[in-house]
Amino acid sequence: QVQVVEFGGGLVQPGGSLRLSCAASGSIFSINCMGWYRQAPGKEREFVTAITWSGGNTYYADSVKGRFTISRDNAKNTVYLQMNSLKPEDPAVYSCRAEIYAIGITAFKGYWGKGTLVTVSS
Repeated sequence: QVQVVEFGGGLVQPGGSLRLSCAASGSIFSINCMGWYRQAPGKEREFVTAITWSGGNTYYADSVKGRFTISRDNAKNTVYLQMNSLKPEDPAVYSCRAEIYAIGITAFKGYWGKGTLVTVSS
């Protein structure tokens, strides 16, 4: 089966930086796109950023534009999220989502990672 796993969460001071990574593995035929969502306590999960696999087109939520950067390594089926200038409102569980065509399946579907916690505190 397809698996999506995040790495890199942790504690960072306000204004600091953190880099997350997410790797997809398993019976993958191709990847359409991968991206990041986040969910803070008491709030709905929200879109953060995404990148298409073939063209490298990026999309960002307004709240993170200019601070967060998404990138990918196609050979490793891995996406990265570079988070700079972190603010007190950024803490959340960050989850990776991959839209993948699995081997033997004609339609793509979304696969979610378990999430990694990002904490911003002095």
